[in-house]
Amino acid sequence: MSLFKHGRYSGYLRQISYFIDLSVINGVAIIYLLEGKDPLIFSAFMSLGWVLLSIYVRFYEVYRYTRPVNILSLIVKQFVLFLLFVFAFSGLYHELDIYPRPIVKYTLICFSLIAILKFAIYYLLQKYRVSLGGNYRNTVIFGLNKKTMALENFFNKNPEYGYMHKKTFNFRKTQPNLEDCFNYVLTERIDEIYCSISELTNSQIADIVDFADNNLKILKFIPDSKEIYSKKLKYEYYDYIPILTLRTIPLEDSANMIIKRAFDIFFSSIVIVFVLSWLTPLIAILIKLESKGPVFFKQSRNGFNYKEFDCYKFRSMMPNEDAHLYQATRGDVRVTKVGKFIRKTSIDELPQFFNVLFGDMSVVGPRPHMVSHTDMYAKKIDKFMVRHFVKPGITGLAQVSGYRGEVESDKDIIGRVKYDIFYIENWSLLLDLKIIAQTFINAVKGEDKAY
Repeated sequence: MSLFKHGRYSGYLRQISYFIDLSVINGVAIIYLLEGKDPLIFSAFMSLGWVLLSIYVRFYEVYRYTRPVNILSLIVKQFVLFLLFVFAFSGLYHELDIYPRPIVKYTLICFSLIAILKFAIYYLLQKYRVSLGGNYRNTVIFGLNKKTMALENFFNKNPEYGYMHKKTFNFRKTQPNLEDCFNYVLTERIDEIYCSISELTNSQIADIVDFADNNLKILKFIPDSKEIYSKKLKYEYYDYIPILTLRTIPLEDSANMIIKRAFDIFFSSIVIVFVLSWLTPLIAILIKLESKGPVFFKQSRNGFNYKEFDCYKFRSMMPNEDAHLYQATRGDVRVTKVGKFIRKTSIDELPQFFNVLFGDMSVVGPRPHMVSHTDMYAKKIDKFMVRHFVKPGITGLAQVSGYRGEVESDKDIIGRVKYDIFYIENWSLLLDLKIIAQTFINAVKGEDKAY
């Protein structure tokens, strides 16, 4: 067994790539192009321009199955546009006295260094997967035909891509029970399921989609002449084999991840410095005056990729053994007088900005549930587990849409999941800002379920 982690994510690889590339374009500029001039303005504009161009070109959308020729194409596109950008900057900002020939040389140096680094990372990762067995993903295929055999052959003959193929289920001869297939996926810790549309019935496809959503498994389709229906399908190629991804998640894009994380750090830092710095002592005194016990309440909750973390709040109840099992209900005798006020105004949630700063949560996202409730809802509520494809939030679209607070019936949690999935599939920074603004308005107005 490999000692290295497998799965869907490659940690902070893209963020590291951004850091390396920005270091190169700024470092080369300081050493070669600017020659002792103040680099602040140049670096600020070049960094911003590089990031915007990379988003447009999709420069960092390099995956384990991306071919080297496609990587080279991305590098050329990025640097042609970057060269034009540097020329435009030099024409608008004359104070630095940057001339055309040094600009071309500067760009070529950057191009060479970044190309070498990009291919080095690409091939080192391949070597890492082959030699050490790290950064791999377990796969299964549902359906046996020429296309799935070609895909299986691709997985087996290209270990450098980091796919460890476990099994192909033949639905023509033996008609395996889907439940047995699902149990195999769970037992063998399969990360990705590939389905041949032509080998499955519509009913089977629906069951597989539900299973994948409820168990945090990536589901992809091998297309044929049949039509499949989905809101968003992403087309990819493994070698020359076309693959469809059922659900696209904007926050899996490296640029969006950086934007959201930067916003989280900025916003949480402001709240911690300008609000919690003076509010915490006041709330602490009020809590201590009314009841014995800690100022902060810590509770295990499930977050990104189902990982447990400690979620912090101002304590709003008398210390009790049931706090980790039961939500507060209307007129709950456990809630203190101070607790009633801070829950009504959502002040009790403010310590979670430390969770945001530490990286366990985001300012906006699906609200995390107690571990016991997560286990319960995962078994009975369809697609509940989809919420864990992104970081949980202090507030969310479901909360500002009438689904905050106590879950009084299955209708409440079903509605919450529906809004959470919409948020995950349609994330944008503007949507986050709208949710934050609506949360503040609701806190000022007061909400019926804020108890």
